[in-house]
Amino acid sequence: MDTKSFNLNSNYHILVTGGAGFIGSNLCETLLANGNKVTCLDNFATGKRENIEHLMGNENFRLLEGDIRNLKDCENACKNVDYVLHQAALGSVPRSINDPVTSNDVNVSGFLNMLVVARDAEVKRFVYAASSSTYGDSKNMPKVEEIIGKPLSPYAITKYVNELYADIFSTTYGLETIGLRYFNVFGRKQDPNGAYAAVIPKFVMQLMKHESPKINGDGTYSRDFTYIDNVLEMNIRAIVTENKEAANTVYNVAYGERTTLNELVAMLKEYLSDFDSEIKNVNVEYGPNRKGDVPHSLASIEKAKTLLGYKPSYDIKSGLKEAVSWYWKNLK
Repeated sequence: MDTKSFNLNSNYHILVTGGAGFIGSNLCETLLANGNKVTCLDNFATGKRENIEHLMGNENFRLLEGDIRNLKDCENACKNVDYVLHQAALGSVPRSINDPVTSNDVNVSGFLNMLVVARDAEVKRFVYAASSSTYGDSKNMPKVEEIIGKPLSPYAITKYVNELYADIFSTTYGLETIGLRYFNVFGRKQDPNGAYAAVIPKFVMQLMKHESPKINGDGTYSRDFTYIDNVLEMNIRAIVTENKEAANTVYNVAYGERTTLNELVAMLKEYLSDFDSEIKNVNVEYGPNRKGDVPHSLASIEKAKTLLGYKPSYDIKSGLKEAVSWYWKNLK
């Protein structure tokens, strides 16, 4: 990604929490490529050392192994920082249903710690990863930022509480905040392994092994799948915007189109067949719907376009082609 086109000052010192994770490590790479100084805070609960190993020799990169639940770790990470990109969290709806206490400790208590130290360090702006899960049972389509429903999982509750805390810190303490409600992000470095792996890398790995991907439900559930470079663009736009109306609010981060799980698998089989023609013959299995899953998700991105100048570069097809190529080269 060419960050120069966003007028991102190369003199900034930016903290990326969860910087060894999927989105965080891509952010670290992008910021360092622009000449910025980057501090990465990660406890490696879900982040991967291999995601940032190639950055360790960069004089502008600092790794702090620590936990956002520890206030001292947060304070150390925030020293002399201009901006915070807060990506650290325990994701996954099923994980939060199985262990709501830990999800709350990390996503709520850890988030509050980061807000407090960012306020005290007088950072210019606190940009944080929010979630489309906040829309809950809202039937409104497409999803617009001002209309949400009742949360359907402990994870969704934690991400909504983040937005409430951010708003309070903006109005009470004057800390500029911007929340980015991510919609089903996918792309390079997303972990295909583990019980809580995201659907795209999980399906890709199964298909590469000629194993049948298992869809929860009948495959008609739909999502606004969003390629990683669109997410990087929004984080950078959230840093550089000088539009005061653009701060202290939340934005959808998506492409603005929805794809069913059946359509998704069909595209994955098509693109992977370019590398292995046998993949097109792999069958799909179906199982019960998961608890806490929202049937359909589609974002309105008009607010981001209007206030931040957001112009997503990748639709589902172009993003999947990039992602499939990366997985084939790196994980085969």
